[in-house]
Amino acid sequence: MRKVGILEAKTRLSELVASATNGETVTITRHGKPVAKLVPYRATDRAAQARRQRAVAALLSMPRAKLRGLTIRQLIDEGRRF
Repeated sequence: MRKVGILEAKTRLSELVASATNGETVTITRHGKPVAKLVPYRATDRAAQARRQRAVAALLSMPRAKLRGLTIRQLIDEGRRF
């Protein structure tokens, strides 16, 4: 993994994109601290995407939980932890 300062990344973006296309990950830094990561693009696996969508749908269809007559939202609003 290569680290590049933000100003250098700005001037050499095409080269860095080519590196990512070839599988390299490039970390972009500002004042020596990582702020962004340029990674190779990977097409989403359709089966995995379908599983995620089903899981989200299942979570959204679950009934709302109540604790001692309070909803989770009310507990969060009151700053309680359960």
